[in-house]
Amino acid sequence: MDEEYDVIVLGTGLKECILSGLLSVDGLKVLHMDRNDYYGGESTSLNLVQLWKRFRGSDKPPSQLGSSRDYNVDMIPKFIMANGALVRVLIHTDVTKYLYFKAVDGSFVYSKGKVHKVPATDMEALKSPLMGIFEKRRARKFFIYVQDYNESDPKTHEGMDLTRVTTRELIAKYGLDDNTMDFIGHALALHRDDRYLDEPAVDTVKRMKLYAESLARFQGGSPYIYPLYGLGELPQAFARLSAVYGGTYMLNKPECKVEFDEEGKVCGVTSEGETAKCKKVVCDPSYLTNKVRKVGKVARAIAIMSHPIPNTNDSHSVQIILPQKQLGRKSDMYLFCCSYTHNVAPKGKFIAFVSTEAETDNPESELKPGIDLLGQIDEIFFEAYDRFEPVNEPSLDNCFISTSYDPTTHFESTVDDVLNMYTLITGKVLDLNVDLSAASAAEE
Repeated sequence: MDEEYDVIVLGTGLKECILSGLLSVDGLKVLHMDRNDYYGGESTSLNLVQLWKRFRGSDKPPSQLGSSRDYNVDMIPKFIMANGALVRVLIHTDVTKYLYFKAVDGSFVYSKGKVHKVPATDMEALKSPLMGIFEKRRARKFFIYVQDYNESDPKTHEGMDLTRVTTRELIAKYGLDDNTMDFIGHALALHRDDRYLDEPAVDTVKRMKLYAESLARFQGGSPYIYPLYGLGELPQAFARLSAVYGGTYMLNKPECKVEFDEEGKVCGVTSEGETAKCKKVVCDPSYLTNKVRKVGKVARAIAIMSHPIPNTNDSHSVQIILPQKQLGRKSDMYLFCCSYTHNVAPKGKFIAFVSTEAETDNPESELKPGIDLLGQIDEIFFEAYDRFEPVNEPSLDNCFISTSYDPTTHFESTVDDVLNMYTLITGKVLDLNVDLSAASAAEE
């Protein structure tokens, strides 16, 4: 504690651990502390006894649920897009050597009261029951346009500048109806609301391409991968990485009070009467509550089941997106399910999560449309947590605060936050042009 560091990182949540790893690899001297005696902060992973303590206040879960240590229940469950930014960060830092990934079985969307596989290519579009015969042909044409689109080759643009044309205008050109656009925008491009329709179409087209390329990568039923034993493995892998580069980790440090000089700039962190000096602090919102504001609330349910989610082709791991319009809501709802095939539960057990941006004070009734899709449930827990974002000016106080985790069941928005923070802290952009095949050896 009596040394000076370039950066002190507070909290071992996923975002903080990735940043700590990236900054250590860059040669900065990093001290990483957490008030808890476990890794992961908000994004930790619990065994059955810990889950019971947190939600039921006792440490005696029913014996029929199986052994406690066979459970690794992620508190912020998210799948990883196979060719997405997080995989690129994992490869860039070589943290892949500590992790084993497995493809996720299915990617589905809720439309008109039913669950359907998300069609991602022109061939799948022709087979999908989501669309009628004429709509299928129009959708196929659109998918071929997206597949062939290359930003640097104007011949593929069909006379449209997608940095100026809105998504709504692009869709109109192909004559696609609202329902088709709903699953393309929310389940393929992974937009969280409908604002994208009036924004430049290039972003949506790139997101669709990422989905299709990720899907092709592992030849599975979805574009997603997920670590064996769950996401709790990620913070620990980055902690190891940081240690290899000389970073220091300290868990179970109470209070962690950030100290400022007379100009209001951060100068150190005090815990247990000792102050470690530093130039910058990186932390989650819980460590600097006077520099963040509440921007929303996530409602979620965690269910333990003895079967896969119905109508998902018996997928042992699956994401289902329920677009807002299908539910008459202002934001999408997400279903996430994984099981013993990813080593997060005992054999024959499945863990399902339903999450959404809370629009009322009653999570149980609000999450009902998602819970109704689960079938029979052995146990269910409900929870709501506030979402915060920073309001400070990092150039003035040298505090870099992450935003709280959103309700999405994939990592794209989380990594965007990390990459933006990295640029604010270091003044440079992380180069994510990596050899993607470096992560494929670990897929099984």
